[in-house]
Amino acid sequence: MPHAETTLDLLERSREALTRGYTDTLASARHLDASLAALRAAAALVSSRPGAGPAGNGPHDVWALAARTAPELAEWADRFAGVTGQRVGVETGLVRVSAREADDLLREAETFVDLVAARLGVPVARPAPRRLVPVRSA
Repeated sequence: MPHAETTLDLLERSREALTRGYTDTLASARHLDASLAALRAAAALVSSRPGAGPAGNGPHDVWALAARTAPELAEWADRFAGVTGQRVGVETGLVRVSAREADDLLREAETFVDLVAARLGVPVARPAPRRLVPVRSA
């Protein structure tokens, strides 16, 4: 798949994760969808610069690559790198997140996705105003 298609697909999938996050009724699910949305947006950012990726094969830290690709988003990359580190704990239930933490992360992820879209020159999607459904901490 050409880079432009990959980038746009990742950005669209990021927005889909945000939409799911707004309807999740469990704090943990909302937190995971927010984290996934941010991760996909970072991947879109990195994929938009074919030569900006790392040399060699193997796994690489998308957050470090995103910060290198767009230094103005480095603080966001640091924020979401920490969230990514919690992901397995949240998935397994070892780390509990409150509804407030999940809601805050969802709003932060939405801002980050919008910033990435703007950086890529993609119009920011402005759906109808979203309302968070009530959530249970879990």
